[in-house]
Amino acid sequence: MKHIKYLVFAIIGLSFLACSDDFLNPLPDTAVAVDSFFQSDEDVLAGVIGIYDAIQGTNENTVTNIGNANRGIQFEHLLTEHRTDNTRNATLEGSKSDFHRYVVNANNVESEDFYQSMYEVIFRANNVLNFIDVADASNQARYTAEAKFLRAYAYFKLVRLFSDVPLVTEVVGPTDKEALFTRIPEAQIYAQIVEDLLEAVGVLDNSFKSRASRAAAQALLAKVYLTQASPNYTGAQQLCEAIINSGEFDLESDYSDVFYSELNDEIIFAIQYQSGDANESQSFSSEFTSAVRAGREDGQNIVNDNLRIVFGSNGGIRTATSITDFDGSLAPDENEVAKFFPDGFDVNADPDPYGPNARNAGNDYIAMRFADVLLMHVEAIMAGGASTSAPGALTSFQRVRDRAFPDTAPNLISSISKDELLLERRVELAFENQRWFDLLRFGVADAVLTAHAAEMGYIYSSRALLLPIPAREINISEGLLTQNPGY
Repeated sequence: MKHIKYLVFAIIGLSFLACSDDFLNPLPDTAVAVDSFFQSDEDVLAGVIGIYDAIQGTNENTVTNIGNANRGIQFEHLLTEHRTDNTRNATLEGSKSDFHRYVVNANNVESEDFYQSMYEVIFRANNVLNFIDVADASNQARYTAEAKFLRAYAYFKLVRLFSDVPLVTEVVGPTDKEALFTRIPEAQIYAQIVEDLLEAVGVLDNSFKSRASRAAAQALLAKVYLTQASPNYTGAQQLCEAIINSGEFDLESDYSDVFYSELNDEIIFAIQYQSGDANESQSFSSEFTSAVRAGREDGQNIVNDNLRIVFGSNGGIRTATSITDFDGSLAPDENEVAKFFPDGFDVNADPDPYGPNARNAGNDYIAMRFADVLLMHVEAIMAGGASTSAPGALTSFQRVRDRAFPDTAPNLISSISKDELLLERRVELAFENQRWFDLLRFGVADAVLTAHAAEMGYIYSSRALLLPIPAREINISEGLLTQNPGY
């Protein structure tokens, strides 16, 4: 988010600067600094904005020592997209290549960083909530709802990737290891997420797209309802319909505008970055490049050939915006992601198709958008069944299909199968870090990933459905924090 990095990071970051002993554990001097900082409404607002800063993360191009920085969501594609049949790393070297081969271990630094980054979000949110009475009475409800939305956002990431995790909802002392390191069952984590999001839905409005809003809380809660062990399909459907019927969001007619016309009508919630500013930019866009090495490494999110083939039959106008072969210069199994081309530069631009600020790119991270809501609406109506022909589901699905295939619109359909919905989500939301969670939610992860691993020559087992709890956190907890099965 623009103008965030300068907001007194050392003061509002509970433990980040003191992570030599324990990332989750705020040291006493940090607590004193926080206590002296929150003196006014402006200070509390700065604390709220600082939570977004933790999600935004630190550009890898500016601080290369991962032990001294949190990347926020800038590594999320490794933990999600790379573990699906969509993409992979360009090389087999380094820990970033472990994800697509299903060989991540408890010492993987990127997985550890993501785990720690999400707890940085949670602790900053808890910190703001601890000092909410300092804010003006007229702003307290909004600041509270915003902090709780962001806490829920982080916990939803953690529970889906790591399962049972420590549930910390208040500022705790540095010696309270039981609170910091006791793994809490998924059901309780989800109960807290739902509670936080319901409050956010009831308080927030839709004033922002780069900060928490009612629609963002509704969309996130709908996905939570669909993801829980006992899905609340009716609740998810109602939330999606509230967004659809609000009239405040719509599909962009030009698919490219979704990604290169920032905060457009389709965006519900995005994490913003600023091009050319080392402290406000992101580096993941440059790492998606391989034809010309614009990033620090040889390329990430390289498009698997099977996804390229799927785009050929199901992509429509989405294909050119989503993937590129550089006018045939890349092999069929080496296509690049075009959806987040650094700052939207043209692949045909000469001599620098990636632009002058590739490693300090300003592309937003799109967390939620209207097309996802439409397809979740279909999923909610399908309610775990094999198919649906309900009019509401057909209407929502057709809106997405008509945008993708405008030349044949209206693309009338009479029913939608579960497989068709999963395929539509794969192509529509490719490289937006949704595929991994879709496979889990639809109950097909094991089957899809087993087949994918066999095709690619990887060794896959069902233990890969969860990431390992970072070994460093287990060591710090003195064994109180337990490991996931198989690691």
